[in-house]
Formats: sequence, structure tokens, C-alpha cells
Amino acid sequence: MTLRLPADKAAELEEISRTDDMPVSKTVLAAIDRHIEERRNDAEFQQRLRQRMDEHRQVLERLAQ
Repeated sequence: MTLRLPADKAAELEEISRTDDMPVSKTVLAAIDRHIEERRNDAEFQQRLRQRMDEHRQVLERLAQ
């Protein structure tokens, strides 16, 4: 995966990683993990996710016929 960041954001991320004595990749992974966990605990997101699952299920069932 490639992540393109504006120069100022890349510099901030690098500085945060250095200060936390972590590789940038680990800092990014930790942020992604937090974001996923927030979504798992967000009732509105979960409702939208279930709706999408139902929509995809219908398409997949049609394709399987």
C-alpha cells in the first residue's frame, strides 16, 4: 500500500513517530487500528454497514443463480 501525504503532514507524522520512538509504519498502523475500533463502536456506522451488507448479499445471490 502506498500512502501519499502532503509534505507538512508527512513531516508531522515523522516527528510524532520519532518522539514516540516508533517507526512511521507502526504509528500509522496504530492510528488505523484506533479508527477501526471507533467504527466498530459507532452505532450509526454499524447500521450503514449492515445496510451495505444486505445490498451486497442481494447482488451476490442474484449472481449465484
